[in-house]
Amino acid sequence: MTTNAYIQEHYPLLAAIDTPADLRRLPEEQLPAVCQELREMMIHELSQNPGHFASSMGAVEIVVALHYVLDTPNDRIVWDVGHQAYAHKILTGRRDRFADNRKMGGLSGFPNPMESDYDTFIAGHASNSISAALGMSMAAELQGTDRKVVAVIGDASISGGLAFEGLNNASNNKNNLLIILNDNDMSIDRPVGALGRYMTEMTASKGYNDFRNKAYQRLRRGGVIGDSGKGIVLRFNNAMKSLLTGQQNIFEGLNIRYFGPFDGHDVLRLVKLLRDVKDMTGPKLVHLHTKKGKGYAPAEDDPATWHAPGRFDEVTGERAKSRAEYEPLKYQDVFGRTLVELANANPAIVGITAAMPSGTSMSVMQQAHPTRTFDVGISEGHAVTFAGGLAKEGLHPFVAIYSSFLQRAYDHIIHDVAIAGLPVTFCIDRAGLVGEDGVTHHGAFDLSYLRCIPGMVIAAPINEHDLRNLMYTSQLPGHGPFAIRYPRGRGVLVDWENEMRELPVGRGRLLSDGDAPVVLLSIGHIGNNAARAVTLVKAETGVAVPHYDMIYLKPLDTALLAQAAARARVLVTVEDGTITGGLGSAVAEWLEEHSSTCRLIRLGIGDQFIDQGTPAQQHHLCGIDTESIARTIKSCL
Repeated sequence: MTTNAYIQEHYPLLAAIDTPADLRRLPEEQLPAVCQELREMMIHELSQNPGHFASSMGAVEIVVALHYVLDTPNDRIVWDVGHQAYAHKILTGRRDRFADNRKMGGLSGFPNPMESDYDTFIAGHASNSISAALGMSMAAELQGTDRKVVAVIGDASISGGLAFEGLNNASNNKNNLLIILNDNDMSIDRPVGALGRYMTEMTASKGYNDFRNKAYQRLRRGGVIGDSGKGIVLRFNNAMKSLLTGQQNIFEGLNIRYFGPFDGHDVLRLVKLLRDVKDMTGPKLVHLHTKKGKGYAPAEDDPATWHAPGRFDEVTGERAKSRAEYEPLKYQDVFGRTLVELANANPAIVGITAAMPSGTSMSVMQQAHPTRTFDVGISEGHAVTFAGGLAKEGLHPFVAIYSSFLQRAYDHIIHDVAIAGLPVTFCIDRAGLVGEDGVTHHGAFDLSYLRCIPGMVIAAPINEHDLRNLMYTSQLPGHGPFAIRYPRGRGVLVDWENEMRELPVGRGRLLSDGDAPVVLLSIGHIGNNAARAVTLVKAETGVAVPHYDMIYLKPLDTALLAQAAARARVLVTVEDGTITGGLGSAVAEWLEEHSSTCRLIRLGIGDQFIDQGTPAQQHHLCGIDTESIARTIKSCL
């Protein structure tokens, strides 16, 4: 834990900043030193308590300039995703708690309005900032509130469909929204050099804008141009800027005033720029070039690895070893290697992911079969509909998307895949409770939101062999949409390679038998906790509890369920997902339909959102860790 004394000694400027109001009392010439201290603090803290590193390091000057110029929290800053917002947290009253970032009971890893008034909107999924900030800006307009609203969005997030919808709507409604485009790897570019810098700065200056408005008024009075509302004004403004700078882009095509690109790491110039543009009327976008990992050489050289690097030596940059040779692989790595095996044998297989090739290990397929692998960017809905188009023409797409992100493509799953019964395999990574990323990233709902879709097969492997077998089964002829969900992290088998075989759809299995009046039903990787609980109960009581692995949630193995209900006084279901709508609900529905007198206890995620913590802590909180399951079983004996 970093002490106050340590902060006072190593970060004297930050130690005096409890709120952005304190920051605004500093002279401008001290802002570069504030940025340096923020970077040093993040390097120190994140080397010991891992989090999202490179993005937050790259956004430090943007954070400082925004809080220095704006009257936060009255003025609103809406962060997109929030990977870039650690400096924001430190400056907004959470400096002394930053050591508990992403820990249970500590700070959320993402902006969260329930944590601070400075966090204006939930920021865990990409591309929502423009829409949310536009709503806030228009609310201020309707309510007559003097409030500036800024959306900070990255170059990857702005490629998402929702961001384009927000941009389009911003150009058609009265608002004063300011969009900051934090561009650290984008192909939007323009000529550089002294003249280019002069022109971009001039177009944001008060003098230029006074000249532009006077020119417009004179031409209108002279009848040279008409006056048909704000559209003609914006088109005139953009035409004048294009004439002066030789530059035109998509934002100006949407009648959003564009300024830039500027150096996003020159904090003093950013302060001047924001002061120039913040009071301008109408929607506007400031384009800033930044570098991920800025200020820490290893992260600058390899920003992808340093997105979330885990623990590292802050002096040398050496990262902690992530695994020993005897440890199981991560489920995602088993998925990636298995997909290549299947693709080698089946030329119809293609791979799709939405901006997460390394996060899902689709990168393994990308390397082996580059022409058959597609990264569509942060566009989950498009990924699914694109897969539907491929499947319609005879290919078999494997779509790898995190569970919480697949929620964004729900309509596309139904409308563009399921109705037509198209053979698309959804490989749903990060299913269940995911740990430190917290509430916005848990894969809590996929079992429930998929179970009601007609024709959808839903399966969950208890180990790596079953993951491989399910992937093999899904690409066999005759199947329609097929969902396979698996958790974040490592599996349970060191020897993960097996000769793949078909797992009959809708068939579960008995994992361990017994004569107890309590029968356990589980689905997916959490079944390993259930199996250990059965072993623990046997050791403590001598009672053997039957345990069934359902494998498939849909279609449900009703023959197995009838067998279990016939021998049990109590059925206990265990799932790493929301209880409402999942395995427990499916069993409850079957018991009611068959007038069973068997008592049912459902274990899983209750009707609540689960905050950050370790997966073990979260499993305990939800009663699905080994000890809690064993305790539930013993209470029924």
